Amino acid sequence: MRRHTFLALMLAGISMLTMSAVAQKDNNDQQSAPAGEHRGGHHFDPAKRTEMLTKQLKLTSDQQAKVLGIFKSEQSRMEGLRSDSSLSQDDRRSKMMEIRKTTNDQVRAFLDTDQQKKWDAIQSQQGQWQEHHEGGPGAGPSGEPR
Repeated sequence: MRRHTFLALMLAGISMLTMSAVAQKDNNDQQSAPAGEHRGGHHFDPAKRTEMLTKQLKLTSDQQAKVLGIFKSEQSRMEGLRSDSSLSQDDRRSKMMEIRKTTNDQVRAFLDTDQQKKWDAIQSQQGQWQEHHEGGPGAGPSGEPR
């Protein structure tokens, strides 16, 4: 009986150490992510975003170059906002939303009619996802109204 209890305690201890090591590694990976890169990976990388959009909308090479420039500009402006400690969280969020809207409008201007329809659908899906995961427009980080 003592032997079974001892083995059970050993297994529980090893499991806890393993989970702790994995959690520490994930935390370190998130902290060491390059600037402008979302914790999930390449979400904000202009080249990756352009590549994904090229596949979704079948962008021409001319459109790809223009969209890449727009995304690079957006990334630069967003990084500037993130490093501006003089702004309140609400002001920063508001300015980021303005930048996103400007970016979306600029990208849309380079698309043909069919691409614009697909783009609008993509934007709608992203808006729905954000509302669902952030608790709706105007909600704070915990999903509660401000």
